[in-house]
Amino acid sequence: MYRRIRDLREDADLYQKDLAEYLQCSQVCYSHYEIGKRDVPTDVLIKLARFYNTSVDYLLGLTDEKTPYPKTK
Repeated sequence: MYRRIRDLREDADLYQKDLAEYLQCSQVCYSHYEIGKRDVPTDVLIKLARFYNTSVDYLLGLTDEKTPYPKTK
């Protein structure tokens, strides 16, 4: 998972501080998410999935399909 969130950020040409601002945390906190020093809370996983337009399952490595699931009504 940690590798995926780093790769998605780098592919989008963003800095850790950019994601930290979006998630309303410090750059150090976000860095710890990317290197696996800190577990990523569920609400942060959901925000990241929405930000990157993917699924939490993709972020967690449960699927290689980047396309998000359809929204439920």
